[in-house]
Amino acid sequence: MHGTCASPERLNAQQRSAHIRQVVLARGEELRQRYPILRHQDALGAGILAFALAGMVGSALLYINGHLAGWACLLLNAFFASLTHELEHDLIHSMYFRKQRVPHNLMMGLVWLARPSTINPWIRRHLHLNHHKVSGSEADLEERAITNGEPWGLARLLMVGDNVMSAFIRLLRAKTWAHKRSILKRTLKVYFPLALLHWGAWYVFLGFHGANAVAYLLGTSIDWSPTTLAVMHVIDIAAVVIIGPNVLRTFCLHFISSNMHYYGDIEPGNVIQQTQVLNPWWLWPLQAFCFNFGSSHGVHHFVVKEPFYIRQMTVPVAHKVMREMGVRFNDFGTFGRANRFVREEGVVREEGDAVRV
Repeated sequence: MHGTCASPERLNAQQRSAHIRQVVLARGEELRQRYPILRHQDALGAGILAFALAGMVGSALLYINGHLAGWACLLLNAFFASLTHELEHDLIHSMYFRKQRVPHNLMMGLVWLARPSTINPWIRRHLHLNHHKVSGSEADLEERAITNGEPWGLARLLMVGDNVMSAFIRLLRAKTWAHKRSILKRTLKVYFPLALLHWGAWYVFLGFHGANAVAYLLGTSIDWSPTTLAVMHVIDIAAVVIIGPNVLRTFCLHFISSNMHYYGDIEPGNVIQQTQVLNPWWLWPLQAFCFNFGSSHGVHHFVVKEPFYIRQMTVPVAHKVMREMGVRFNDFGTFGRANRFVREEGVVREEGDAVRV
């Protein structure tokens, strides 16, 4: 039923994309007929959000009360937070409570609270919808912000897992003060207030424990004030239950996403060239904290209006037809091509330098 009846060689890119879309949508409808509960989209979205938030709060309470190891709490909450990212993505496409603004916006606010490392989701909506229109181009600010198109090196490694560090490095590269002010103003606007608090607390956490480590290596200690120690006690707990999980989740998601999207030399509007499927076994530790993003996000580019849980269920069928229609799988060469679809040394070097300004 889901086999490919069309010969890819006889189809142009638009026709191949349409064929993929048709097969995947048919599979989604088949699943809804087989499991009628899948038709209750609003209830499922709200239920998954309640499950994720309860999981995060529950594991935090278990850790605070000494019933759960810190590392286990951090990993669990990174996983639960990844669910809320998928929900936010669906909400951006108005898949839950589309005609009921109060519950819709309540869900938007709650998924933001679960992931305070991220930008304002109402602002992200505009960036993400633009991403679908101009994916792979310099105008795709959403992917460019997480290092898509950036040559791999120390700068990209620092930027891929830290939103504020990414903005800071871009600010340093800006050649004019007007450009620097523009970057600073935009960063403060999109990250206010949660992400500024989140990343600020993260830097305080790293600085405090880094200073203690240096003092220990020097054979001494730092005599912190009681107030400082009291504040750090709160930050230490937050680092385990909310900050650390989102730092881990952010790195995993951005690493996968920035490497699976192509940049710079794709045909405008050619969905076949926009992404690859990135799902080798050795990336599963990262996939676990971005909800299998490398395997499923490419499907979303073809079928935008399917909620994430149905997208995950259609992956086997989707991958089969995507492969037959010419979508790339596990193209690791992109790591050395700065996300270009085809290696062009001069282009990669020239545009890579341009990114640094």
